Amino acid sequence: MVIKRQTGSLLQFLLLPLRLVIAVLVIISEIARPVYRPLVNWFSSLSVVKHFGDFVASLPRAVILVLFVVPLAIAEPLKIYALFVIARGHVISGLVIIAAAYLMSFLLVERLFHAGREKLLTYGWLRWIMDRVETVRRWVAEMKESVMATVHAWLG
Repeated sequence: MVIKRQTGSLLQFLLLPLRLVIAVLVIISEIARPVYRPLVNWFSSLSVVKHFGDFVASLPRAVILVLFVVPLAIAEPLKIYALFVIARGHVISGLVIIAAAYLMSFLLVERLFHAGREKLLTYGWLRWIMDRVETVRRWVAEMKESVMATVHAWLG
């Protein structure tokens, strides 16, 4: 019984850095959400975007996969590169790069996945990946709630 309690405390202590990183990411996300979410909603409501989504949905699944993977393969490494640029002291340049990468993710990659989701998830390997992504999202959401509760407790 005592060993389990100590192991649990040790695990909590070891998870503290992860919780702090998640706390920082949550704060950044909460600050950025009012800026990017209306932009994404506005962009999604444009008729040209809706027609593009319908066009993408009509394509064969292999074409949809290529259309989805190419901008994803550009945007994700750009985000990491932006962090290196910021770490090298070029904060403004890094912020511009990361903003562009996120815009590409939100405005193009997300739209392409949304439009072709039904066909894309017929790939068993992609469905497996998306199931894992959803598991991680749920875990991060639970961790976020835990971190927010801790922050609220600290603030009184």
